[in-house]
Amino acid sequence: MLYNIPPILSPDLLWTLRAMGHGDEIVIGDANFPAEGLGPKCLRLDGISATDTLAAIVKLLPLDTFVPAPAHTMQVVGDPNAVPEIVAEFQTLIPDHKIGTLERFDFYARAAKAFAVIQTGETRLYGNIILTKGVIGS
Repeated sequence: MLYNIPPILSPDLLWTLRAMGHGDEIVIGDANFPAEGLGPKCLRLDGISATDTLAAIVKLLPLDTFVPAPAHTMQVVGDPNAVPEIVAEFQTLIPDHKIGTLERFDFYARAAKAFAVIQTGETRLYGNIILTKGVIGS
């Protein structure tokens, strides 16, 4: 056990977060997200919600302050301006950062280039978010 590390973060996930560099991206995907087939390493957090995963990760991972939006969610198909409840909840977990949106297939393409993908047990639709790692200032 270690102090102040959320217990839902596995050793593999902690290693991944530490190994990422500035500008690298990590995806938190819901239970429907095609995580295994995209290409990047897939880490599983079955039974854990995307919001609990995001809350745990942002306690350790600095988000990029050199880009307009260090987080991106998937737009609702057919209604790109809609804000699903889970996306609104994501915003409450990272209130100091803008969340951008990407069309579904643009989201998949960006996720395919990520450092890693976390497959959660999230059942709410559109419970997917891409985070861009920042730096720790001196």
